[in-house]
Amino acid sequence: MNSQTKTIEMPNAEGRFGEYGGRYVPPQLETILEEITIAYNALKNDEGFKKELHALYKDYVGRPSPVSYAQNLSDKLGGARIYLKREDLNHTGAHKINHCLGEVLLAKKMGKKKVIAETGAGQHGVALATAATLLGLECDIYMGEVDIAKEKPNVVRMKILGAKLIPVTKGAKTLKEAVDDAFEAYLKDPVTQLYAIGSVVGPHPFPMMVRDFQQIVGMEAREQFKEKTGKLPDNLVACVGGGSNAMGLFTAFLEDRGVNLYGVEPAGLGLQAGGHAATLTMGTPGILHGFKSYLLQDEEGEPLNVYSVASGLDYPGVGPQHSLLKDIGRVNYVTIGDREAIDAFFELSRTEGIIPALESAHAVAYAMKLAKELGKEETILVNLSGRGDKDVDFVVAKYGKDYGVVM
Repeated sequence: MNSQTKTIEMPNAEGRFGEYGGRYVPPQLETILEEITIAYNALKNDEGFKKELHALYKDYVGRPSPVSYAQNLSDKLGGARIYLKREDLNHTGAHKINHCLGEVLLAKKMGKKKVIAETGAGQHGVALATAATLLGLECDIYMGEVDIAKEKPNVVRMKILGAKLIPVTKGAKTLKEAVDDAFEAYLKDPVTQLYAIGSVVGPHPFPMMVRDFQQIVGMEAREQFKEKTGKLPDNLVACVGGGSNAMGLFTAFLEDRGVNLYGVEPAGLGLQAGGHAATLTMGTPGILHGFKSYLLQDEEGEPLNVYSVASGLDYPGVGPQHSLLKDIGRVNYVTIGDREAIDAFFELSRTEGIIPALESAHAVAYAMKLAKELGKEETILVNLSGRGDKDVDFVVAKYGKDYGVVM
């Protein structure tokens, strides 16, 4: 596959993005996933479904989210102009609500009674609980004990919204284990419940489906940026764990070869084993959770322990379309460490009055680096994928003294 391949036309009928993606699942689940694929392919072209979903985006989520110029930050850095796609202003505080409404609406149309999911930082869990409550479905959320302790505000929100929160106590007790347990629960009853996967990962059709629901971010941003500046952005920056917010932004620009794309992975404490979750930077192709992608794995193909200060990024795999985009060189995958992300968290808060999610802070940190390397005529659009309300207690407790915040 060469760099001229139209990746916006992916995946193929088998759910593959080049060699990545597909389905590696038990036979009984293959039938259920094919039913979901057929239902989704029919509904995504159904005018009634599209009208209902876009009404929810407009009247419930508050879309379109704005694109704002970070003038104070740009002036301070003295280089390229930084703009922010403000997904943090969505109802529930992040981009996750975009695909959660789509998945829950699909589940309802299919006659499902319950949606289940994993969550790391809790944003997907909150968004799914919100969508399930709104549309009248039950909701089970699996979350690692480590993340429950770090993300207490989102844990409380999920419970207030009526979701059943199921702590995950095995392994590293973080996102990968939450996916394991949610997947096991889904296998026990794939008929009456839908596994509403929280990113562009999992077996087909989920990477395609979540990308499609998220691409509204890039479609809006494309028109908004042209209206503001008269041209497309020179550079796009988004954080990558599983990769949903990045695919949401990148999809509308994949064929614009003059737009540079940067996916920012977590370098954590450094690129030594167990100290990061930089899957595309340090991983190799492998199979996890029913699909093929780049994977942080040992010699036997077992996933390695991973780490990031941002709970939503500590996953050993990545979306299969991201894996293809790495191989064909369309996206530059780079890394940002914990301390750089924390610096950016405080910098954006104190220059623009915007407290970003720790996940988004990785993208902000790289944009700050990039801006210093580029001239003032250049532009950078960052997907500010979530707000940092969920992270404030954790950040202040662990890093507050270093930044003059003592409670």
